[in-house]
Amino acid sequence: MTRPIRPLDPAEAEALAEAHASAFERPWSPAAIAEVMAMPGVSGLGIEDEQGRVSGFVLVQAASEDAEILTLAVRPEARRRGLGLALTEAAATAAATAGASVLWLEVAEDNAAALALYASAGFEPAGRRPGYYRTASGARTDAVLMRRALNRPDG
Repeated sequence: MTRPIRPLDPAEAEALAEAHASAFERPWSPAAIAEVMAMPGVSGLGIEDEQGRVSGFVLVQAASEDAEILTLAVRPEARRRGLGLALTEAAATAAATAGASVLWLEVAEDNAAALALYASAGFEPAGRRPGYYRTASGARTDAVLMRRALNRPDG
């Protein structure tokens, strides 16, 4: 059983970095997460397991008409339970509430699970960034730029 999605605080950067490290080859440090969370327009939303440990989180930044999912991480042991989709929808709601009409993200072209998740959440490919991501071995892979139109509460 998981708890509801809740707002995150930059003081939780250590726990978020640990969750991020479980999900990515090249994780963000606690300092990087705290720095991103302190940026204007950034919201952090997370979900915990029954022990109170962060199972997954998303950082989204809204700026005027556009918003971007900066990162979304779900621990491997918590995957395939709908957390990624729930966090994506929470990010879309937060972005729309902040006034954005489009939500953007980038995902590695070889991340089939994430591409499927985002497609199921209504994102469509909108471009590529050649060699954008670097793997732990130093290889490069393209990023797929994806977008989703948002229905804002004000109109």
